[in-house]
Amino acid sequence: MDKTVIIFYEERNFQGRSYETSSDCADMSSHLSRCHSCRVESGCFMVYDRTNFMGNQYFVRRGEYSDYQRMGMSDCIRSCRMIPMHRGQFRIRIYEREDFGGQMHECMEDCDSIMDRYRMSDCMSCHVMDGHWLMYEHPHYRGRMMYLRPGEYRSFKEMGYGGTRFMSMRRIMDSCY
Repeated sequence: MDKTVIIFYEERNFQGRSYETSSDCADMSSHLSRCHSCRVESGCFMVYDRTNFMGNQYFVRRGEYSDYQRMGMSDCIRSCRMIPMHRGQFRIRIYEREDFGGQMHECMEDCDSIMDRYRMSDCMSCHVMDGHWLMYEHPHYRGRMMYLRPGEYRSFKEMGYGGTRFMSMRRIMDSCY
């Protein structure tokens, strides 16, 4: 397996100064004055339009991303998180309410519509037991996304997702790399 590598560029279309990393970066401004494009040589990353892994998130894997605005970023890329490859099973428990309240469903596979499969109109907290997951605000893996690694997520609202309803989710699998 190749070393995980992402290269960020100050300007669109891979122009200007660049910064290469294979790990998390909480604040790109310590390396570049702005970041408007990136190229993933190998591996998978989440990029964020705010520092400290906050704001809009976008999943990137091997490929070229010539313009941050096409990724749904409201501002330039300001931080990134490397997503480690997970081998083994995937398990997540989703809850209808905050603090693990209301209906609960345990999932081990992708779900293109939480509403259709589980009859849940809302998903406001979750517990990721195994694997790395992406949640999407619309069915069929569309709209704003949120990266989840193993751990407890008691309130999506407190994480800055107040008003966002997550309606589909998918595993980040080997095939993404």
